Amino acid sequence: MDYKKTNAETSTITYDKNAIEAPTNNIYEAINIISKRATQISVELKDELLEKLDEFATFNDSLEEVFENKEQIEVSKFYERLPKPTAIAIEEWLTEGTYYRTPETNE
Repeated sequence: MDYKKTNAETSTITYDKNAIEAPTNNIYEAINIISKRATQISVELKDELLEKLDEFATFNDSLEEVFENKEQIEVSKFYERLPKPTAIAIEEWLTEGTYYRTPETNE
């Protein structure tokens, strides 16, 4: 999924508890699924950011020289403005974009 085009909120809002628990009929299970998806999104965004920042990296042996690369700063600011992974995961959950399954129990 392209997280840059998401409709997730960038600030804190209150969600309807009934809408969040509706797919599972259990609020705790729904929150658990959302939190696991948020962790996945966070890892993907971090890997993508580090990959883009490595393109601009300059390696030198001197610790005294510090270079501020404007492209690096712009990329970092862009990722800081993105919605938080939790907000993206909740938006996916509410729009039924999250796939989940529960293992069947043997009784």
